[in-house]
Amino acid sequence: MLSKEDYAVIKSLYQRGVYLKDIAAELEVHPRTVKRALQRGGAPQPERKHKSSKLDAYKTKVDELLANDVWNVMVILREIQQLGYIGGQTILRDYVHPKRVLRASPATVRFETDPGKQLQSDWGEVVVEIAGQRQKVYFIVNELGYSRRFHFWCTDSADAEHTYEGLVRSFEYFGGVTQEVLVDNQKSAVVQASNVGKPKFNERFVDLAGYYGFTPRACRPYRARTKGKDERMVSYIKHNFFVRYRCFESWAHLNQLVEQWLREEADPRVQGTVKEVVAERFERERPHLKSLPQVRYDTSYLEYRQAAWDGYIEVRGNRCSVPAA
Repeated sequence: MLSKEDYAVIKSLYQRGVYLKDIAAELEVHPRTVKRALQRGGAPQPERKHKSSKLDAYKTKVDELLANDVWNVMVILREIQQLGYIGGQTILRDYVHPKRVLRASPATVRFETDPGKQLQSDWGEVVVEIAGQRQKVYFIVNELGYSRRFHFWCTDSADAEHTYEGLVRSFEYFGGVTQEVLVDNQKSAVVQASNVGKPKFNERFVDLAGYYGFTPRACRPYRARTKGKDERMVSYIKHNFFVRYRCFESWAHLNQLVEQWLREEADPRVQGTVKEVVAERFERERPHLKSLPQVRYDTSYLEYRQAAWDGYIEVRGNRCSVPAA
């Protein structure tokens, strides 16, 4: 194969009027080789051989997961490992990283909170298989603003009572209570939102706040990204936990796997913004949390009814009799 130096000789001799066959004899190549070099305008470029990769056979599956908005590399890694992939995660990250520009990501200003200052709360929902049937699962995510440690609980309703139960479970999981709890404007917590002044909170949510000693806070309307840390965790859970686990024997089995996943995956992870292990950062936040009350708050359904003249009350469309007294 001709080198760049060979082509330089060919070009120089040709410009001086030397015949092609004489140039070929000088370089000990065929005259056609000289002719092609002059037509090409340079030495031939060596063909780069494509090096095979352990990931090649699984790129179609990776692209399929990315198309379904699964961008978490560890989740993708586990998915292709189940198909037989034996490579590492570095080559996978190198393949996924250039494609991230295709993923829309509106920018916002991030703010940080002091240890023990704030807990952000939000709801998410997915459809999964429980006991052989497709069911909608609501999950409440409660995240500590400083350490980024979070807890979530899955249930079949996102109403007020389940919101309070989810918060209480998270307080118990963290072993303490933050100074304030930031919520979206769901009716279970906020009766009337406001862009100016103070929002009007649900009376029982205020009662829960007084019982545990936190100050209720609400996002401005149409500004849910005020609690962007928690919004991010809703997405993280959907694209990590609910991709790894899709079928559950029961609600109890589902929440059992949640607790296991939090211990094994979420708590030991290095959080991308603060660049620290979540569990280690939480140890600095733990002393700043308020103590839990000795008696747990009762999150049972509580509704008031006035008995009619015939001794019946109506509860959710059903008429129930009460003692005459």
